Amino acid sequence: MHFSTLASTFLWSLTLAHSDCTAVDSAVIQHTGISKGTIETQNGVKLYISKPDATSIRGKANAEAAVIYLTDVFGIELLENRLLADSFARAGYLTIAPDLFNGSLAENDLNTPGFNISGFLAEHGPANTDPVIAKAIEHARTKLGIKKIGLTGYCFGGRYAFRFVAEGKGGDAAFTAHPSLLENGEVNAVKGPVAIAAAETDSMLNAARRAEVEGLLVKTGLPYQVSLYSGTNHGFGVRANVSVPVQKFGKEGAFLQAVQWFDQWL
Repeated sequence: MHFSTLASTFLWSLTLAHSDCTAVDSAVIQHTGISKGTIETQNGVKLYISKPDATSIRGKANAEAAVIYLTDVFGIELLENRLLADSFARAGYLTIAPDLFNGSLAENDLNTPGFNISGFLAEHGPANTDPVIAKAIEHARTKLGIKKIGLTGYCFGGRYAFRFVAEGKGGDAAFTAHPSLLENGEVNAVKGPVAIAAAETDSMLNAARRAEVEGLLVKTGLPYQVSLYSGTNHGFGVRANVSVPVQKFGKEGAFLQAVQWFDQWL
């Protein structure tokens, strides 16, 4: 399976909306306001947890599935991350966002004088981040009875969505928007379906790199999807300027892409 354009994603959404009364549309997406999830600490990891309406059609249909939400460098303290996790819950998925940074926060403006982004990323590489995600998945499976795990990752979290659909890592399907620092070996190792929402302008996943990643996904023989959203920049999946119509459409399109991907593969 390969969808390479924004148009295909949009048309797919329209088709679902007409053929399936449980299909999700942009009405479930909250861009502003107050987050509704709760903070829990499990296995020494702080988790932002947002629960679906268990009595709804989609809540019942997805009762044994969960989404592990892997944030950008701004973490679970960023309102936009919490609201997006809440949106997945409104789409019927229990959503768990682990604190990938153990309470340390990136500056809201990465160009803030004195903030060392290279040092921050080095401190939070796979050796420190993988165990956090593994504990979130363990909690979902062993304590909450979840049988299917989808991983949705944004920017920093994107590469970890790939990492956790590798053999024995606990994930069943992955979606990522504008992944950064993604390595070829992490793409080659996937054992589950992967979807990517790519920005038109993104130095971390430019056109050449995007084509390279797509080529690696082809070789896995697994279902994959790569959609490119015009008028968007790196970060649009979470922090789009929704007052700009093309950016709002891109953010909402990427979210619907993720939900449809999980509906299909979880």
